[in-house]
Amino acid sequence: MASTLIHTAECIRTKLDDNRGDIAEIINNELCGAKDVTSSLRWLEDGQHFDTASLPGTHQLIYLIEGNGKITLEGKDYALNKGAGVYLGPMETAAICQRGGIPTKFLHIIVPIKN
Repeated sequence: MASTLIHTAECIRTKLDDNRGDIAEIINNELCGAKDVTSSLRWLEDGQHFDTASLPGTHQLIYLIEGNGKITLEGKDYALNKGAGVYLGPMETAAICQRGGIPTKFLHIIVPIKN
């Protein structure tokens, strides 16, 4: 398998409806031939939120690249600062929102569980 250089600034950034921020897919089969992982960058500004989906048969990792946020896990709120990450196992969900004056930028990785 050949290495693929991903220019994330050149990936298509899409504004989502319902105040869910922006997203740019950076790793998937179409972009770089990745069959076992998808990854996206997500941006949130004041008042915007990102609610993860319950994805059976997957692992999810969410990593805060820039800004400050808040994550709700099992009904409890936690502050997120640059460099923080959270792992979500199969069927687990989280709600994330921007906190403070700086927009947030997250890396979201989804990997299927191999049997």
